[in-house]
Amino acid sequence: MAWYAYCIGEKQAFPELARHRKPVPLETVVGVSGNQVFLYPASDLAVIVSEHNPSENLNQKSGIDHARVIADCFQHSTVLPFRFGTVFNDDEALRKSIRSNQRQFLNNIDKLRGKTEMHLKIFVDDCCAKELVKHLPPEGVGRGYLTSLRENAVRQRERQTRARAVSFQMHRLFAPLDEEVSCRLTESGKMVLDIAHLIDRKCVERYHNKFASTSATMRDCQMQVSGPWPPYHFVHRLTRGNTATSVAPVPMNPTAPVVRIPEPAVHAMA
Repeated sequence: MAWYAYCIGEKQAFPELARHRKPVPLETVVGVSGNQVFLYPASDLAVIVSEHNPSENLNQKSGIDHARVIADCFQHSTVLPFRFGTVFNDDEALRKSIRSNQRQFLNNIDKLRGKTEMHLKIFVDDCCAKELVKHLPPEGVGRGYLTSLRENAVRQRERQTRARAVSFQMHRLFAPLDEEVSCRLTESGKMVLDIAHLIDRKCVERYHNKFASTSATMRDCQMQVSGPWPPYHFVHRLTRGNTATSVAPVPMNPTAPVVRIPEPAVHAMA
C-alpha cells in the first residue's frame, strides 16, 4: 500500500497512539482526494499520512488539502511538513526513511517546538519607477549596450538598498527569532517584500498588535499579515542539503504567501 505523506509530528502529542503500534485514523481530518488521514507511529515520531492510489492526479485542490491537514496537525504538535506530492511506495519505504533520519527529525522538532511562522507582505513604490527603462540593444555590443548595463546595475542596487532598509526596519520593529525575506517587482510598478518571521506561539497576539500600530504609521507602504502558520520556511533552513525525505516548505494555502528564498536575506530584483 502506498502512503501519501503530509508531515511529521511528536508521537506524545497524539494520545491515540499511546496503545497502538499500527496506523490509527485521525478522526474528523480528511486528506488529499477525500482519503482518511492516519497517524503512523515511528518510534517517538508520528507520521501523518493517507492511503494513496498512484493513478490519482494531484491538482491545486490537492495542494490546498495538503496544507490544511498540516495546519490541523499543527494545532496539536510541532510539525515538519513534507513537500507536496511526497509518496512512500509501501510501509517499508516509509519506515526506512523515518528511521534513517530520525535523529535529525527529533532535533528539528526540538528547535521548532513552541514556535510559529508569521507572514508579512509589504508593497512599496519602486524607487526607480519614474526613470526611463532602456532596453539593451539586440546586438549586445557598443556604447549604448554598455551604458544600458550600467544604468540597469544602478537601478538594481537602488532597489536592493530600499528593500534592505524596509526589511531591516521590519526586523527591528517585530524582533523575530528568525526570518526569511524575498523581494520582487510587480507589473504595476510596486516592489513586494514577502517576509516570514519565526516567533514564539505565545507572542502571536503581541505580533498582531505590533502589526496594527506599524501599518498605521508607515504611510509609504501597504502591509498585509497572515498567520500563525506551521514553520514551513524554517524547516527548509534546518533540512537544507538533506533530500532523503523531501521535508521542505509547502505553503500551498492560497492565503499564505509563498516565500522560497535561500540566503542572502534580500534578493536582487530583475
